[in-house]
Formats: sequence, structure tokens, C-alpha cells
Amino acid sequence: MRVARTVSKETIRYEEAPEPRPSRGHAVVRVRSVTLCGTDVHIWEDDYATPLPMVQGHEFSATITALHPDDEGGAFAVGDHVAVSPYAACGACYACSSIGRPNACAHMSVYGCYDEDGALAEFMLVPLDRTHRLPDGLPLDLAPLWEPVSISLQAVRRGRAAAGERVLVSGAGPIGLFALLALREVRCSVAVLDTDAGRLAIAAELGAETALEVRPGFPDEAQRGEIDAWTDGKGPSLVIDATGAPASLRTAVDLVAPAGRVVAVGISDRELTLSMRALPVKEIDLLGSRNSLHMADALDLLDRNQDACRALITHRFGFDELDAAFRLLRDRSTPEGERARVGKVAIDIPALSSDDAVAECAQGATA
Repeated sequence: MRVARTVSKETIRYEEAPEPRPSRGHAVVRVRSVTLCGTDVHIWEDDYATPLPMVQGHEFSATITALHPDDEGGAFAVGDHVAVSPYAACGACYACSSIGRPNACAHMSVYGCYDEDGALAEFMLVPLDRTHRLPDGLPLDLAPLWEPVSISLQAVRRGRAAAGERVLVSGAGPIGLFALLALREVRCSVAVLDTDAGRLAIAAELGAETALEVRPGFPDEAQRGEIDAWTDGKGPSLVIDATGAPASLRTAVDLVAPAGRVVAVGISDRELTLSMRALPVKEIDLLGSRNSLHMADALDLLDRNQDACRALITHRFGFDELDAAFRLLRDRSTPEGERARVGKVAIDIPALSSDDAVAECAQGATA
């Protein structure tokens, strides 16, 4: 089989590797589609805590092609379309063993990010206990979005969002927009902030009641008045920051209502400075949100919002076009120099012919 290995800064090498064989509790899957995120770009740039070389890819869909004989007749069958959690928790640290939050594991490995090669390959060997069958109507080319949807859903649930609340989402990238969808299903009123007017237009289409453009000096007097009018002068009771920008989180702490909650889901290595009055005087809950505990719920949320989520995939590339895909994600421009609106970028592993698919399934059934 072929794998795409990031071997050094901005350098991907296509390699031949042995096809995996099924083992007890593990299935061989044919990778179908992979979506890329900002973390993938940082790894490709060798600007992340990931030692290279590494096969990247942690958001993916696949089809089971082979099971171990001991797993046949169980929860999965050859031919099932699946999503696979990229996270492997240690099971022994405090988060894992004491409070049931393995998404915050101190020693986590993640496909394509930490310790384990990922999904930019034709086949993978995956553990069945991290595998979920796709809802019947969820297409393989859309299914990889379950992973960023699950991250957004985790942030919404960390924030204890409740019906009727006024919730501010900072950042209208994929995580912020998926959080908007999850909040709307909880029946919250949602305002969205971003520096990009085009992204704010998408947020409005997805149900944001207020969309405010962040400019130097934000919020100005008119924007504060708009937020006050939207919240009846109380301020938002929940703010979800999906930017990773220190200035954005400071603004969240400033705008949130007294006794409100701020959830930081955006990540960066930049330092944040807050006044020591900021948290205690307003008695704010400042919460971090990492990864997800809600794989099945995220798949269902994606399935219910297919049209809205599909609109966030702005570009698709073939397996042999990874260099172009990463450069587009980083530069936000086409090879001709034109500025592009870039949302999620998908990599479609070449589809099997019907004859190949039948042969693969037959091989899997006898493996």
C-alpha cells in the first residue's frame, strides 16, 4: 500500500509499506477521506510538538476490509463504513482513572499527531473499541468532520450551555461554526465574532442572531451597545473562544456576565495576561476544553446537519495532491495568487472500483 509520510519541514514522501493484517480486536480499514486542520499545517511546517517523520491525518472515514476470525459475527462486519477515534488514552493517569475524562489524558497518543502514524495511507489497522459505524445516511466524504464537530460539542458541554442562554462564540472557523450548530440545537441565542466578514456571513446563514466584525479597538461603543441590546444589558452568560488568540480570550473575560463561564477551546503557544481582578471580581468559571468524549453524539449531530457542514468543506484534493492542499491551508491563496476562502480541506483517497471492492471484501472475509 502507499502512505504519505511528512519527513521534514514541508516535505511529504510517498512510500510503499506492507498492508496491515487483522489482529484480535483490530480491523483493517480502507481509508476513504481525510480532512485537514490547522494542527496538520503546523506539523507539516515542523512547528509542532510532533517529531518527524510522521504519517499525518487524524480526521478520517474508512471502510472495514478485514476482521480477525475471533471478531467475525460481532458488532462489525467487512464492508461497514466507519469513523475511528484518533485518541488513545493511557487509562492510568488522574484524568483517565479517577474522574472518567480520558480526553484530557496526561499521556495521550493521537493518530497523525502524537506517537501513532495517521490516516494519510491507503489502509490502517484500527482498534474496534475506538471504531463507530457511520449513520446510514452519512456519506463517507463528509464523515471525517465528526472529529472537529466532536471538539466543538465538547466545548459546548464543558460550558454547560442551556436553552435560552445568550452565548458568544469568538472565531468563525470550523470549530466555532460547529459550536454554533451545537448551541442552536440546545436552543441558545448565539452571537459570533470574527475578523473576516465572509466567515461572519456564513455564521449568519447557520443561525447566528448577531455577527460582529472584530477590528482594532474591539468592541467599540456601537458594538458594546449591540451586545448590550442582545443580552438585555446583562452580558453573555457563556463565551466560547475558538481562536487561540490571547486578545480574544481577554475580550471574552471582559464581556462575559458576572458569574458566567468562559470556555477556551482554541490553542496556541502564545502567553495570556489577565488582571488578577478579572476572574475573582466577576466570579467567572474559566474552563479549558480538549478533544472530546462524545463521538457517537458528534456523528449524530453531523448527520442531522449535513448540508450546513458540507458547506464548510471548501476544497477537495486527491491523495497525490497533498503538497498543494497544505500550501492552500497555509497561504489561503491559489497558485495564481488569488485569495481563497478556505474552510475545511478534504483529501479523497482514490475510490476502489466495484471489482476491487468485491475482491477486497472477499479477501477480508477469509483473512
